[in-house]
Amino acid sequence: MDRPSDSQKPSRGQQSTKTTSSPKSTYLLLYNLVSSLLWFGILLTTATNLCTLGPASSLYPTIGTYTKYVQTLAALEILHSLLGLVRAPLLTTIMQVASRFLLVWGVVHLFPHLATDTTHGGAQAYRSMLLAWSFTEVVRYGYFVFSLSGVAVPGVLKWLRYNGFWVLYPLGIGSECWLVGLAARGPGRFVQVGGVRASWVLWGVLGVYVPGSYVLFTHMMKQRARVMRGDGGKKTK
Repeated sequence: MDRPSDSQKPSRGQQSTKTTSSPKSTYLLLYNLVSSLLWFGILLTTATNLCTLGPASSLYPTIGTYTKYVQTLAALEILHSLLGLVRAPLLTTIMQVASRFLLVWGVVHLFPHLATDTTHGGAQAYRSMLLAWSFTEVVRYGYFVFSLSGVAVPGVLKWLRYNGFWVLYPLGIGSECWLVGLAARGPGRFVQVGGVRASWVLWGVLGVYVPGSYVLFTHMMKQRARVMRGDGGKKTK
C-alpha cells in the first residue's frame, strides 16, 4: 500500500521557519534522507532488471533480503506518530506498515519461492510491487528531505508526490494481493499460525484489503485535493 501524504511531516507544534533548527527536525531530516537513499537502491535495481529485460525471477535473490530490512526500518514511523513527532494518524500509519510487513515477512520471507515463480506470476508480481513501493518511497522521502531542510520542493517532485498514487497505488495493491493469493492457495494451506491454517489468515487479510485500500486511497485523494487547492489559491493571488 502507498503511504499517507503527510506521514513524515513534523507536527504543527514543531514546525518553524528554520525547519532544521531543532533536534527533532534534524532527526527527521536524517531519517528521510537515509530512507530515500536506501529505497533509491531498490528502485535502481528493480528498474534495471525491468529495462534490461532481465528475468523477474532473479530480482528476489539479488535484493530480497536488502528490501526486507529497508522496509523494516519503517517501523520507526509508527513510533514517530505515537510520540507526536509527525502529523500522521497513528492508525493509518500502522495499517501501512503492517501491510508491508505482511508481504516482506509473512509472505515472501516464509515462502521465498513465490517471488521467483514465473509460472504463476509470483516473480512478476514481486517485481511490480517493488517498483511501485520504491518509486513511491523515493518520491515521498525525497519530498520531505526538501521540506524539512527549508529548501523549496521542486515542482516535478511535488507533482509526483500528489499525483503518482493514481498509478502506483493500484499497481502496488494489485501486486500485493496477487502474492497473498498465491500464498493462500499454495503453501499457506500447509502452515499453521497459532493453531490456525495460514491460508485462512491470508484469505482474511485479502478480505480486509478491499475496505482498507479504499480508506487509504480516499485519504490520499483528500491530501491531494487540499494541496492542489492551496497551489491554485497561490497562483490566483
